Amino acid sequence: MSAGKVYLVGAGPGDPGLLTIRGVELLRSAEVVVYDRLVNPALLEEAPANAQRIFAGKTAGYHSLPQEEINTVLIEHARAGRSVVRLKGGDPFVFGRGGEEAEALAAAGVAFEVVPGVSSAIAVPAYAGIPLTHRRLSSSFAVITGHEACKEGAKIDWSRLASGIDTIVVLMGLKNLPRIAAELIAQGRNRQTPVAVISSGTTAKQRVITGDLGDIAEKCATVEPPAVIIIGEVVSLGTELGWSSLPETAAEAESETRNGKQPANRP
Repeated sequence: MSAGKVYLVGAGPGDPGLLTIRGVELLRSAEVVVYDRLVNPALLEEAPANAQRIFAGKTAGYHSLPQEEINTVLIEHARAGRSVVRLKGGDPFVFGRGGEEAEALAAAGVAFEVVPGVSSAIAVPAYAGIPLTHRRLSSSFAVITGHEACKEGAKIDWSRLASGIDTIVVLMGLKNLPRIAAELIAQGRNRQTPVAVISSGTTAKQRVITGDLGDIAEKCATVEPPAVIIIGEVVSLGTELGWSSLPETAAEAESETRNGKQPANRP
């Protein structure tokens, strides 16, 4: 029996057109696909009809498969000689536990390959017309996880973020948005600093809520995840640079992919 291999593939932030060409190639030859909750269902249709599909999604407080079990599933299928695609939202090495899975595979002696994906930290602001850097407004940006940032003992330097970083991108931070805003204000960030919260970014359901550090938590009280939070002066460019055709474009892409067609200018 030939040895199998695991491919840690980034599925991108939601728009199926953002999956890389390499990712599409691997999906089309996969024997097993282990996928997360935020992976666009249209991408699963790229896999062969007889490929085994295993849901490993996570929501706050609930994991359909614990991480240790996910690692075991990947290892066992690879050892059985199968080609395994571990399809992860965004990029596998950006707050996706891809590093942990790679460690487990390496320790087990299982061959693997990492296929980078388009991170929501980059793509979601772009789809809302918000550049993370801008020669006039921002020469630095940082990406943090809001889920971990507010835990006891978290290694987040709020003072440095508040005073030394022009643009802050927060992933998985919607629940902790009130505390995140309060921490930054307490460390000296102007409470009138522009903030955008983008839910379901890069999809037909994308919604952008803007405000400032002082009022954004209240404005987003009813917003549902997934959401990306952008903090900084670049947010002000969204009104000018936003794409008016985004919802139609994303919806058409999803519809075309489900119908077995390849969207124009996409892999």
